[in-house]
Amino acid sequence: MAKARQIVKRRKAVTNIRKITKTMQLIATARFQQAFNRATATKPYTEMISKLVGELAAAAGGQIDHPLMRENPEAPKSALLVITSNRGLCGGYNSRVLSTALNFLKTTDAPATEMTVVGKKGINYFKFLRRPVEKAITSIDDKPRFDQVEPLATEYMRRYIAGEVRDVYVAYMRFISTGKQVPEVTRLLPLSKVESAVPAAAGATASVEYDFSPEPGKLLESLLPQTVKVRLYQCFTDAAVSEQVARMVAMKSATDAAGDMIKQLTRDFNRARQSQITLELLDIVGGAEVLK
Repeated sequence: MAKARQIVKRRKAVTNIRKITKTMQLIATARFQQAFNRATATKPYTEMISKLVGELAAAAGGQIDHPLMRENPEAPKSALLVITSNRGLCGGYNSRVLSTALNFLKTTDAPATEMTVVGKKGINYFKFLRRPVEKAITSIDDKPRFDQVEPLATEYMRRYIAGEVRDVYVAYMRFISTGKQVPEVTRLLPLSKVESAVPAAAGATASVEYDFSPEPGKLLESLLPQTVKVRLYQCFTDAAVSEQVARMVAMKSATDAAGDMIKQLTRDFNRARQSQITLELLDIVGGAEVLK
């Protein structure tokens, strides 16, 4: 009877866990839809402003010179921004991003790389590895706002123009679709190599002539900083929606596993109870035989 009672207690505990994971799955599903709407709403603007900058640079015949498009080969170090989550229970989301960031740090040719880590999971991970983190940010949650990301992008641009960093990279989870998210390290600064490929991909031709007012240099002076800001914000929104997808999938898997365990425990309880009843019947029959 003791074994049957233990199975009942365990089944009750698993049932409670299943209720929790099911609730978390529903919450993640609702948050995913919100994060998905934010990510898809900002992506067309990010793509079009990058395309516009590329067309301006191509139409000007490559004569545009801007600090954000220059290389900084003499800078003493590079900068890496790693975007992780503040909360767990999202499967392999954080481990994939952190693994990609570590591989980048091992293969980069920069003399030194300073890290800024967003999210408690990434901060604790690098603390465990005893790897120095220049700046730890926990104020940006799974609902990033542009006014939270803009100061970070502005600081990176200031330091890059001042020649303090050679280049700036971002390690994050890129959202492609609900069924596919890819961890990657993208280059944020300088913009030259990134933007030079945009006109060809967009089908721009050299025969198109533009009349600039004001001149291209002044236009790019305001467009290029905005491009950096929206590209970085897009990284944060992609990371947010990818986190919700990972949590939604992880909680669904946990709920299904708990359901399977409840079925198995129910079968074990029935067997244990049946064995107990059989033993009790044997005791009754044995006692009756003794009394004859």
